[in-house]
Amino acid sequence: MATSWETSVTDSINTVYLLFSAYLVFVMQLGFAMLCAGSVRAKNAMNIMLTNVVDAVVGSISYYLFGFAFAFGIGSNSNPFIGTEFFALKDVPNDTYDYSYFLYQWAFAIAVAGITSGSIAERTQFSSYLVYSSLLTGFVYPVVVHWVWSSVGWLSPSCTSGLLFDSGAIDFAGSGVVHLVGGIAGLWGAFIEGPRVGRFDAFGHPVPMRGHNATLVVLGTFLLWFGWFGFNPGSFSKILVSYPDATSQGNWTGVGRTAVTTTLAGSTAGLVTLFGRRLILGHWDALDVCNGLLGGFVAITSGCAVVEPWAAIVCGFVAAWVLIGLNILALKLKYDDPLEAAQLHGGCGAWGLIFTGLFANEEFVVQAYDSGEIGAKRPYGLLLGGGWGLFGAQVVEVLVILLWVSVTMGPLFYVLHKLRLLRISIVDEVAGLDISSHGGYAYASHPDDGNPRFYADYLRLQGGSSEILRVLIAWITNSSIHYDCIGC
Repeated sequence: MATSWETSVTDSINTVYLLFSAYLVFVMQLGFAMLCAGSVRAKNAMNIMLTNVVDAVVGSISYYLFGFAFAFGIGSNSNPFIGTEFFALKDVPNDTYDYSYFLYQWAFAIAVAGITSGSIAERTQFSSYLVYSSLLTGFVYPVVVHWVWSSVGWLSPSCTSGLLFDSGAIDFAGSGVVHLVGGIAGLWGAFIEGPRVGRFDAFGHPVPMRGHNATLVVLGTFLLWFGWFGFNPGSFSKILVSYPDATSQGNWTGVGRTAVTTTLAGSTAGLVTLFGRRLILGHWDALDVCNGLLGGFVAITSGCAVVEPWAAIVCGFVAAWVLIGLNILALKLKYDDPLEAAQLHGGCGAWGLIFTGLFANEEFVVQAYDSGEIGAKRPYGLLLGGGWGLFGAQVVEVLVILLWVSVTMGPLFYVLHKLRLLRISIVDEVAGLDISSHGGYAYASHPDDGNPRFYADYLRLQGGSSEILRVLIAWITNSSIHYDCIGC
């Protein structure tokens, strides 16, 4: 049967909307690259930028071959735990998925690997990035996607064969699916590797290792903010869907509200972090504000489409203190995460899931998951009178993601560590990954900067200058940290 021109126009506009959202989410890769580059020391800038590129290109192939199938492969053998169809996009496009949907989901997948790379920055062998990025984007992350976002997933609010607690978990754009997964993976990587050389002194006191370029950090933060308008509002997938209970409203209304809640949560978290860190440190810190802002975005990502704007302010307020508290705890435990990725994406992502279980609005839940169907009923926020169903499902999502990522990525990092494929040598780390692994620096070096100027200089330092090596090792051994154990 021929398709009417109205349907063709509607489908075209929805496709353009989804593709534009995918492009916005992909811009976040540039934001991650700038944020990461500015947050590390200059001698590691090229390395961290290259890992961001590798996360994207390796993730693209692994998600194409396996990831999309494990996430959305629904067919005759469908099950609630893992997809079984559409490997290498076989039989795509179809009545359910097309290429634009794959592209949008691919942009999410490569973001997960970027989160993890920040936790293990400045001390990781380049080859290990290839290994963990492939597994994370091709298997670990897609399985969680299948649980929560596919129509047959056991945690999905769209599941037609029985909802968990008659609700399913609401993770609209991925506080848990994307950010908690990436944060927990990074947590295990950083824990098994141990802190960077010199991060803690011989008495266990933290030594500041600030990033080398605040300009790049701020630029990256604004690029991520811009991309989040594709990340959260774009998760509606279709914009031209009207609500039968309100003819003047439709998904376009939800898209606008989602952009507002995203902005309010991030802005509130940034502001609270600004004053909170001022009270703790005694000065105004731009870099902390940037991380606070991102923590608010991470937290609101779960409930962005189903909460009121005032609730988004509550979300951002708590997210800021979650991040501040976890950073203080990390220092006490001698845990070293150069970009605070585990604290930010893991901690704020977990809070975002709990927040949704407390503040989800009933009307907005029906609009987001039933297209505003008249008479539809769904559990909603506990503090708004919606009962324990949704809240319980949100807690379950937090726990199962923590368990799943721990039993998959934890052993992977441990095996890489035991095979000596995870961490670079102490001497290479002190020299910097740019010169030791990539043949030169991201920036033009200066004769008085104290580092080898060219790769040939680095090789001479490695092979012939025993006195320089002795001085480096003597400086390193002033610290009480031992890098042959995984828990340090």
